[in-house]
Amino acid sequence: MNAKVALIGSGNAFFMDEGIGLYAGKYLKENFTFEPALDIVDGGTLGFGLMPLLQEYEYVVIANTSSDDDKIIGSIDVLSGDELIANQGIKKTANEVEITEMLQICSMANHCAQTTMVSIVPEDIISVHVGVTPALREKWLEYIDVIVDELAKCGINSTLKESVMGLDEILEQFANPSIEHGKGF
Repeated sequence: MNAKVALIGSGNAFFMDEGIGLYAGKYLKENFTFEPALDIVDGGTLGFGLMPLLQEYEYVVIANTSSDDDKIIGSIDVLSGDELIANQGIKKTANEVEITEMLQICSMANHCAQTTMVSIVPEDIISVHVGVTPALREKWLEYIDVIVDELAKCGINSTLKESVMGLDEILEQFANPSIEHGKGF
């Protein structure tokens, strides 16, 4: 039997680079097929609202930003849930704090998914604009590749579709106010 795996795109699409985890989740959903099945969740800024997912799945990969001033903009990090709990994760934004605290609480429960966070250091999470800075655009495909590699470690094979939706098309969908965040892509 295959393990239940979820990818959670996390962040706030209305604050420039802060939405990159959401954009990655949507990009992967639109452009890849997964075997076995992968649940892709629009985690938005739900924080503690994501806790049931950590108890339902065996593996969870979270795509997010990491506000680490000690790292170069565009640096990509992969941290395990244990590393995040041990306070090695950066906790500067409300979203980062809630994810780390949620992992701490879930680690005391009967079951907590083996969790990995793939984060990228943003340039701008202040501007109120749906978009990605040039520095993160330059790292976009590398960020996607790292997420795909982490999914492979969970037993998920990813195949790129023939017709690919680009980052700009993804951003346009998030700029459209008809999208309901937190309810799936």
